[in-house]
Amino acid sequence: MRFNKLAAAATLLICALPAVSQARDTPVFLPFDKAVAEATRTGKIDGSVKFYLAGNTPAGKVSVISPGAVTNKKTNAFNKSDTEACEWVVQSAIISLHQAAKNAGANAVTNIVSFYKSNERKDPTTYECHAGAIMAGVALKGDLATVK
Repeated sequence: MRFNKLAAAATLLICALPAVSQARDTPVFLPFDKAVAEATRTGKIDGSVKFYLAGNTPAGKVSVISPGAVTNKKTNAFNKSDTEACEWVVQSAIISLHQAAKNAGANAVTNIVSFYKSNERKDPTTYECHAGAIMAGVALKGDLATVK
C-alpha cells in the first residue's frame, strides 16, 4: 500500500517537472542578417535566395509568387544560452524558407515578419525567438518572390 502511494507521488512529480521547466517563455530579439550570414557561411544555404525583413525593400522589381509562407521551428534549448538556442533555431527557419523559395522558383523572401503564435512582429533588423528551459522556437512569415 505504501509503495503504491510512493509510486503515484513519484509519477505525478515526474509528469509535472516538464511543465514547470517549460513554463519559461522568454522573448529574445536578435539580428536577422547575422543569422543569414552564418547560415550562408556554414553552407546551410547557398546564397541563391536573398532575405528581406519587412521594412527593407529590395532594389529592383519584386514579383510575389507565393505570399505568406510560414515556417515554425523548435529546437532543444537544454544546457544552451538563450542566444545560442535562438541562433540555432533561426537557421532552421531560414533553411526552410530558402528551400520553399527554391521550390517555388523564387530568388527572394520578402516582407519577412516574426510570426510567433501567429502574432506578427515587424522589425527591419531583428527576429523574435522564444526561449524556455527545454525548447526555443522561431516562427517566420514572408513572401516568396522574384527580384529582377
